[in-house]
Amino acid sequence: MTKPVKKPLVLAVDDEPAVLEIFQTILEEKFEVITAAGGQDALSSVEQEKVQLVFLDIKLPDMDGLQVLRKIKEYDPDLSVIVATAVDSVRMAVDAMNSGACDYITKPFDVDELMAVAEKALEREKLLKEVAYLRSQEEKIRFENIVGKSVKMQEVFGLLEKVIKNDTTIYISGESGTGKELIARAIHYNSERRDKPFVPINCAAIPESLMESELFGHEKGAFTDAARQKPGLFELANEGTLFLDEISTLRFDLQAKLLRVLEEKKFKRIGGSRTIELDVRILSATNIDLREAVQKGNFRADLYYRLNIVPVYLPPLRERRGDIVFLADHFLHIYNQKFRKRITSVSERALEVLEQYDWPGNVRELKNLIERIVVLKDSGAITEKDLPFEVFLKNSAEAATLFQGGLKEACNDFERKYIEAVLNKVGGSQVKAAQILGLHRNGLANKMKNLGLK
Repeated sequence: MTKPVKKPLVLAVDDEPAVLEIFQTILEEKFEVITAAGGQDALSSVEQEKVQLVFLDIKLPDMDGLQVLRKIKEYDPDLSVIVATAVDSVRMAVDAMNSGACDYITKPFDVDELMAVAEKALEREKLLKEVAYLRSQEEKIRFENIVGKSVKMQEVFGLLEKVIKNDTTIYISGESGTGKELIARAIHYNSERRDKPFVPINCAAIPESLMESELFGHEKGAFTDAARQKPGLFELANEGTLFLDEISTLRFDLQAKLLRVLEEKKFKRIGGSRTIELDVRILSATNIDLREAVQKGNFRADLYYRLNIVPVYLPPLRERRGDIVFLADHFLHIYNQKFRKRITSVSERALEVLEQYDWPGNVRELKNLIERIVVLKDSGAITEKDLPFEVFLKNSAEAATLFQGGLKEACNDFERKYIEAVLNKVGGSQVKAAQILGLHRNGLANKMKNLGLK
């Protein structure tokens, strides 16, 4: 069964019943029309209803029309307002335009002109929302643009291709820096909701006291600091996708409320009485084992099962080392363009070092490293000399050992590990190792003796 198209909601404000009837008659074919006979009623309607366009008479019995206009714009700066004025009040119409009105019409109304002005205003509102949305988003991401040719990543892509268009709830797990939000964006932009908003929220980054308001919004006066109505992220993501990152940090009582919203597909703003219907796809992610959190009583089991309909695990970079060469080239291309550099490539030796490192910060750490090198380097290829010393250490345990002694001990430890790695690479040949290290063979032999290397 085809879902009926909802008409845009228009508010007509005038103290003459005959004029309001004209608005109803002319606009009702393409718009849902509600009316108000005065300024206070108009402001109440704007606060309580999801009004998309206002026709506002400049002369009202209880309030000055310009005052009503300014209050509407304070409440919602993007709401389109068209002022209606008599022919002899054009100067007031100009004042209204300066106060934020998007257009004006004169009485008596011409039917075609009224419809044209209304459609133009709604088109303007649509464009404003699209511009704001596009500015808040990165370039649309598709799976073919995500670098991952390893077997494990191909398994991830294969799973997602099976479920991506089914509008099902997906739970993404993996260590920090593995690209959970990148995958969430790709899911959205490859789904049927691609033309609607993608709204991400990092639950760990928002104070617990503000989280409920961020998710569900609030009405004016709902609490001490609620000076105006605020739509929540659920409302902003309606018809699109809401990505709840680090959901394990969500307060226990909010977990219960979130579960209820997901089950009932409706909610109310804090302090509100109007029920808001919800049509949104939920993606969630954590960098911890959520099953373990459930077992420890730190996360609701019923919410976990509701979110974990399709689980997706993103492997850490150390489990997909074959992707490092492709990721390094990918990030080099990005930052060459961004910083207008011409760094030619990543050398074979530098890639070998990168592939041996354990990458505790995963893909994000590699991305930041390539950015830093491109910023600092002028030309040529990235070599092992451009790499920071920590990537020559296999893992963070080695790094911790390195920082336990003084500078001399640290330098000796680093030299020992570096020479050992080069010797392993060349099968123990001191001649080849000396060439790579830029040393005479006898110089290498002396260093090995001093460092206790056989």
